Order: sequence, then structure tokens, then C-alpha cells
Amino acid sequence: MTTRKLLLLPGDGVGPETMNQMRKLIDWANREHAAGFEIEEGLVGGAAYDAHGASISEQDMAKALAADAVLFGAVGGPKWDDVAYEVRPEAGLLRLRKDLGLFANLRPAICYPALADSSSLRKEVVEGLDILIVRELTGGVYFGEPKEITDLGNGQKRAIDTQIYDTFEIERISSVAFELARTRTNRVCSMEKRNVMKSGVLWNEVVTATHAAGYKDVELTHMLADAGGMQLVRWPKQFDVIVTDNLFGDMLSDVAAMLTGSLGMLPSASLGAPDEATGSRRALYEPVHGSAPDIAGQGIANPIAMIASFAMCLRYSFDMVEPAGQVEEAIAAVLDAGKRTADIMSDGCEQLSTDAMGDAIVEQLTG
Repeated sequence: MTTRKLLLLPGDGVGPETMNQMRKLIDWANREHAAGFEIEEGLVGGAAYDAHGASISEQDMAKALAADAVLFGAVGGPKWDDVAYEVRPEAGLLRLRKDLGLFANLRPAICYPALADSSSLRKEVVEGLDILIVRELTGGVYFGEPKEITDLGNGQKRAIDTQIYDTFEIERISSVAFELARTRTNRVCSMEKRNVMKSGVLWNEVVTATHAAGYKDVELTHMLADAGGMQLVRWPKQFDVIVTDNLFGDMLSDVAAMLTGSLGMLPSASLGAPDEATGSRRALYEPVHGSAPDIAGQGIANPIAMIASFAMCLRYSFDMVEPAGQVEEAIAAVLDAGKRTADIMSDGCEQLSTDAMGDAIVEQLTG
């Protein structure tokens, strides 16, 4: 039987609670699909800082490099607000992305029919929504140098963050977007700020050239990122795949997430380049909702985003397309049956704890 190594990094806040529900799905995949998953666990974020004085230890970083896929919970919380910038909980996630070469962040925004009324937008605007934001993850302003605060004297300081993109970074992320569009409705919208940023000018040029060189069958449009944010709220179903840089991708994907009714519903995948010999990619899968310290430990967190992240892991890391679809269908069926966690609760539905929601999804799968 094939052995597949998973590294679980539960992290902080609700991360361990939602990760515990995902473990039930790993057990299901091993039992029903002979997946051969072997689990290691490590610390990241505030938990790692408390144990090691760093946001991720060298030992756990080595485990991540050796794993076939990394499953990540969440990091951060007020407990660590005053730690040094270099070892803040979020630095652990940034290091994982950088050291694993995870340049492509896939953020689906899907509005399940049962939750169309939970969105802050009208039902007809979001019902049936299924878009994918492809965010460049290892370049841009989050990693560019110089990045510093300098003292100018006389009570004045200057903060500098640097937006940098090279041609190859834009080529590879746009290629991912075009390839994914071919599996959907074959449309890509590229978003940047070429009207005020030189990096946006280059982004637009390279995406256009990449399209012309190998993806003419895919429909390509361009939009300024601020206009894109407006259009996501006005009529999101006009989009299929959106490709954008690190900064704008961070913001636009959170806007798209809230269209669905709750951040607790949405998964993500971060992928590296294919290995030249094996074709496999390093990958990290995580929910988009963050650590939610205000509800941590109460047993009310929504585990669906974590479970759906595992479905993405099955699909993108192990080509287990049928089991991935089964997990996604089970989530939809549980919601159709009126089962809810507190964040998506509505009149006439049954409110479940974190643990009970995990059990309901597994029960649907094993029916």
C-alpha cells in the first residue's frame, strides 16, 4: 500500500479544535479508500513560540519539507501581541510558504445553496456562486526588501515596504490560473493596479504575453484591483478564476469569502512548482478563517473550512478526485439537512457543536 506522509500543524485558537474534526476524515480515507496516510504533528505560531521561542522550530520545518502535504490550522491571538515582530505567530506561516516555495494560493469562494440566505448580499447575487481566486504568495510587498522603519529625528519615522515582482513569478502564477480555468468555465480575470504601480504595469504585460504564448483558448480579461473589489460585491458571478498578486489577493479573497456567508466555510490550498522528476508539488492546506481566539475552547467553531481543505488536499496533492468529491458532497448534504454551527445558524435549523458537525459529515460519508 502506498504511504503518504501528512504533517498536521494545528496552531493556535480554534486550530486544534477544527483539526481534530479533520482527523476523522483522514481515518475515513484510510479505511474506505486505502489512502495510506501517516500522520506527524508539529507546533506553529504562538504554540511554537511558547515551546521554542520561535514561530516554527527547525525540527518542524524539516518535517514540513519531508511531508507529502501539510495541513495547517490557524495562528495568532492576543496572548502574543507583544512578542518581537520576527517571531510573531504569523511569521511561522510566512516561513512555511517561503521555504516550501508555495507560490500559488488557491482560494475558492463557493456559496452552498443551503446558505444563500446567510450572505449579507441578496440571495440572487450569491446563490450558486463558484469562483476561484489564484493569489501569488511568495513575492510582492510582503517579502520585498527593504522592509523597515527608520527614525528621521524630531519625532518623525519613516516606514518602508517594497513591492517587487520578476517576470518568472508572474508567468508561473498566471499559468496556474489558466490551467485551472481549463477545468472550470475557461475564463480568467487578471487584477492589478497598473494605473499607479509599475509592478502592475509589468504584471499586466506578462499575464498578457503568457496568455498569448500558450493559453489562447482561455478567455482573458483585465481589471484594476479596486474595481475588482467593487465588482465582487456588485455581481460576483461574473467571475470564474481571478489571478492577482500577493497584496491584492489577500484582500480580494477575504472579500470573496464573506460573499458566502461565513469565513468558517472556506478552504484554501497553497502549491509549489511541480518536481521535475515526480511531478508532485509541495503543498499546504488551511482554512481561511484564522484563529478566532474569542471562541477558542468553546466547542462552537465551524470545522467545515478545515474539512474542505482536506478535500482540496485529496484532489491536488494525491489526485484522489472521487474521495474529494465525496467529502464536498457530504458537506453540502449536511447543510441541506439543516445542520449548522453557530456562525451559520438560522431559524429552523439544528445547531451543532464543532465535534458534532465533524461527526455529521463522517456519518453522511459512511451512511
